[in-house]
Amino acid sequence: MTQTCVIIGASHAASQLVASLRQNGWEGDITLIGDEPNVPYHHPPLSKDYLSGEKTSDELFIRPLASYDAAKVSLKLNTRVASIDRDRKTVTTVQGEDIQYDKLVLATGARVRKLPIEGADLPGVFYLRDMNDVTQIKTSVGTGKRAVIIGGGYIGLETAASLTKLGMKVTVLEAMPRILQRVTAPELSTFYARVHREEGVTIAENTIADKIVKTENGLAVIDKNEMQYEADFIIIGIGVIPNTELAADAGLECGNGIIVNDYCQTTDENIYAAGDVTWHHNRKYDRHIRLESVPNATEQAKIVASHICGGTKPYDSLPWFWSDQYDLKLQIAGLSEGYDDLVIRGDTDIGRSFAAFYFKDETLLAVDAVNAPREFAMTRMILTKGQSFDKALIGDTSVPLKDAVI
Repeated sequence: MTQTCVIIGASHAASQLVASLRQNGWEGDITLIGDEPNVPYHHPPLSKDYLSGEKTSDELFIRPLASYDAAKVSLKLNTRVASIDRDRKTVTTVQGEDIQYDKLVLATGARVRKLPIEGADLPGVFYLRDMNDVTQIKTSVGTGKRAVIIGGGYIGLETAASLTKLGMKVTVLEAMPRILQRVTAPELSTFYARVHREEGVTIAENTIADKIVKTENGLAVIDKNEMQYEADFIIIGIGVIPNTELAADAGLECGNGIIVNDYCQTTDENIYAAGDVTWHHNRKYDRHIRLESVPNATEQAKIVASHICGGTKPYDSLPWFWSDQYDLKLQIAGLSEGYDDLVIRGDTDIGRSFAAFYFKDETLLAVDAVNAPREFAMTRMILTKGQSFDKALIGDTSVPLKDAVI
């Protein structure tokens, strides 16, 4: 009898999974269920090229619609799954349809974290997570208009850069003492604050939004100190929450995401998970992590497809990320959490190119490379091999990078 693999979530992981299943010889049926009207599309450009108008919605699709037809995928878009019955091996949609599976993959991703303050649901207040969000935001964009962004993480800063390039006056409000505080070193925060201010963005740190109100000229954010920040529209970007509810309701073990093993299997051997929603053990850093990144989603999908088709390769990829703001390309290899020493190669006070290397004792953990592709590529390779750099040499730009490897 023909077996069926059902994928819940039309995401980066889902798109890769479809392709990898067929490449690995899966001859059974594939059903892809997504709650948006579109086939899987790239999310990183939403806050950049799509918001700025440099790319159309059609250009965001990871694979064209025809590729799903060629792979004989049954697409069920605009469809949300209500429950999973593990005993019957079925998923039930909110429309009441039961769909049988032999293998089930949860690629449910994450949703925006809502800001629980008065006025957060007013017209003109947006979140930025999917294509529909950005399509709505674009209708409010205009030269000379004012935008307030609540949240100074990567999504907030990328959006600030895009809106500034479109001629808008942008203010970023960050509740913590510095922007990017949760993800990078103080030196990087200072650098990005400098660049954004040079580009005309107002950054207010240690600023906690208390409420949003209507004004004669639009909207305003009132902070805890009763300072008022006027805007034509407001974007809230304060992080995301993994969509674990389906898994938890089905009795699958969850932590800060759906718990999976080295093959991305959940606590049910016939159910897998991949992408932003997974809580998985990372061998290099020897801890459980949840990664919000395209490379992680793509690599986990490949592991899932391989294992479903009989492969035994475990997931063991080095985490890496990127962020584009203005003329800056930040490339990150590794995880810097727990570092106790930072070595800078270059100058963060002037110019816009340098690399920051994170160490724990003498062990290299990660690099943040700003307009420094060579440093990123070599560090990614070094980390993958389990090697390190000599801290006394790596900060000296007169020393070739390869000579600092130990």
